[in-house]
Amino acid sequence: MEATKTTFYITIVGAGKLIGAGLATIGSAGAGVGIGVIFAGLIHGLSRNPHFVDLLFRYAILGFALTEAMGLLAIMMAFLILNR
Repeated sequence: MEATKTTFYITIVGAGKLIGAGLATIGSAGAGVGIGVIFAGLIHGLSRNPHFVDLLFRYAILGFALTEAMGLLAIMMAFLILNR
């Protein structure tokens, strides 16, 4: 009887880990959408005022780096959940 409880517990914990890791990767989809919005804003801004190319490009690269970092943190969290 004790072995059945242990097997059931291991199964439930394993399923919970997989569900949690799947939910943690939702952040990478958000990062992809965020990067698209950033570069769409860059193209829109450049079409309105092409004289600010350098400034807008710097802001776009900074936004890209921060958004990508959040996506990578989401994937790292998923791996940490699976590792425990």
